[in-house]
Amino acid sequence: MRKSRGYEIDVHGQGRITCAEDGLRRAADERVDVDRGMTETDLPVLYSFRRCPYAMRARLALASSGLKCALREIVLRDKAPEFVEASPKATVPVLVDAAGGVLEESLDIMDWALGRHDPEGLLPTDSEREAAMRALIADIDGPFKIHLDRYKYPNRFEGEGPVDTEAERAAAGRIIDELETRLKASYWLFGDRPGYADLAILPFVRQFAFVDKAWFDTQPWPQVQDWLARFLASDRFLSIMTKYPKWQTGDPVTLFPD
Repeated sequence: MRKSRGYEIDVHGQGRITCAEDGLRRAADERVDVDRGMTETDLPVLYSFRRCPYAMRARLALASSGLKCALREIVLRDKAPEFVEASPKATVPVLVDAAGGVLEESLDIMDWALGRHDPEGLLPTDSEREAAMRALIADIDGPFKIHLDRYKYPNRFEGEGPVDTEAERAAAGRIIDELETRLKASYWLFGDRPGYADLAILPFVRQFAFVDKAWFDTQPWPQVQDWLARFLASDRFLSIMTKYPKWQTGDPVTLFPD
């Protein structure tokens, strides 16, 4: 096994790749064309928070697309006025495009980036697969995230009465069971290559796992555990987890991906 930019390439023909080597060369050539002639005022602005899983999925898609943006790291307890002005709901991620358009949802940012440039072929190529991907992501963004938040942050829900964290963990675990079943059939969620759904879902599985990693590692989810471990060790994940200082007006532009 050797690594390409982003994910592993299996040289023995197992199909464990993001895109073939010729595709990677084409992606690099296209990336030059995307960036040529772009000035700082042309750049979209991405307001992000390093550890937020929603922001992670947005950064993963932007990194795959190669489209440059100006990254502004937000501290959630001390939000920059420009961020709140751009998006009064003040939750990350938020992307402000060069024309002033605002995207306030992580999946919208993924669609925006990959819809413009998808050199790694992350987007589904047929409507049936897209519907299945969207349905799976909806399960993660809906019931899974609800149980995850109550498991990880029970104090936030004290006003609703006692939270049974073990029951919440078990409920989230039943959705992990579904991912385990899917990953028994394929190396990634929808085949031999990472796709849109993997990038959208892995940050949330990571968050769930690290609430109690020792417990997670003992569960009967060997495929999910391997899938997560490959993701955490990948160059792509490491590249989107660079630590940045809190952004404030007047700071130099931080290009992302760099």
